[in-house]
Amino acid sequence: MMKNLLFPLFVFFSTLTFGCTNLIITKGASTDGSTMMVYTNDGEWLYHLKMYPHESHEKGEVIPFRIPGTEEFLNLPQASETYKKLGFHMNEHQVAIGETTFTGREDLWNHKLPLKYWHLMSLALERSKTARQAIEVITSLVEKYGYGSEGESFSIIDPNEAWILEMIGTGDGLAGAHWVAVKIPDGAISAHANKARIGSFPLNDPDHCLYSENVISFAVENGFYDPESGEEFAFNQAYNPLSPDRMRYCESR
Repeated sequence: MMKNLLFPLFVFFSTLTFGCTNLIITKGASTDGSTMMVYTNDGEWLYHLKMYPHESHEKGEVIPFRIPGTEEFLNLPQASETYKKLGFHMNEHQVAIGETTFTGREDLWNHKLPLKYWHLMSLALERSKTARQAIEVITSLVEKYGYGSEGESFSIIDPNEAWILEMIGTGDGLAGAHWVAVKIPDGAISAHANKARIGSFPLNDPDHCLYSENVISFAVENGFYDPESGEEFAFNQAYNPLSPDRMRYCESR
């Protein structure tokens, strides 16, 4: 009997809050060997899910993204082939993506850049066959074109692996982003809700952890982390420092 390799469940509902919660179950933690993800979106901009077909594209095609506050566009080169997808959540290769916003240091949020987190999710699904490829698509796009949203946690899964990618911008006028992606160990379950989840992480283990080149040095230069403190660098403490209201809002879920 063939295993059900992936059983993602997406739940959308409106409440008096505007939070998102992600729950990830690796295949080793499920009874049937499936990788699972629950993504709740309590936001105000809910929409009807739409199926997009698998398509081939001509050379020179572009995807226009309006630059906020202007009549100009970023014309992103289209891929030669894009995969079938459901909304910006899952594609035909069973890659699925969820998100939860942690906001973080708002001075690093560049409102003028056109690529938002939902665009990156959609583009990753169109161009990826695995979770690891989806991470590469997202991070390579922001490296070239910049990141126009606040701090974001992405849950990214495929039938074999589950990852959390956390990303924040670099500030007005600067391209790139500061980010870390950590593979969830098989057999584990992870949950996160509107607060950065990744703390300290291995620097020399590309099979299980990927990160932007200057994620630590930028934090040091801007006073977010003191290497003389004797403490390990932690992404969440540097880019999304804790506050009592944030802990109540997130930890309660």
